[in-house]
Amino acid sequence: MTERDLEERLVGICLEEGIRIATAESCTGGLVACRITRVPGASGCFPGGVVAYANEIKEALLGVDAGIIREQGAVSEPVARMMAEGARRVFRSDYGLGVTGIAGPSGGTAAKPVGLVYLAVSGPKSTVCREYRFTGDRQAIRSQTADAALRDLISMIMEDM
Repeated sequence: MTERDLEERLVGICLEEGIRIATAESCTGGLVACRITRVPGASGCFPGGVVAYANEIKEALLGVDAGIIREQGAVSEPVARMMAEGARRVFRSDYGLGVTGIAGPSGGTAAKPVGLVYLAVSGPKSTVCREYRFTGDRQAIRSQTADAALRDLISMIMEDM
């Protein structure tokens, strides 16, 4: 499956089933939303997304708990979950995606290396989060993250159908 096939498949499923999706992205800087919106007709299933790069935006727009960010860091499973749930709520969507990670080249630590990414999908039945470890330069990590995010969205939607 090519890169373009992922977003075309996602948008096709959503339009066919009447499903609305929204995004909350940090390390990808809106790349997932960009890929979704390059598909003709995406406006029928994608009301919007937010690039929540700063913690203050995660907190103010998406309802991410500041205490969780202080305790576990912005790159953590609970933050990704809250971002996904916040996107779903803010954009009144059936599914919300939360993306947080370290794209590099700096910012990594031994505990949280460059390439560490958390992707969460919140749907009507549950919120699921996965941890990924991607390699390569900044652009490669962002691209791999966007691919995984689209796959995770498709997967959860298909499981719920």
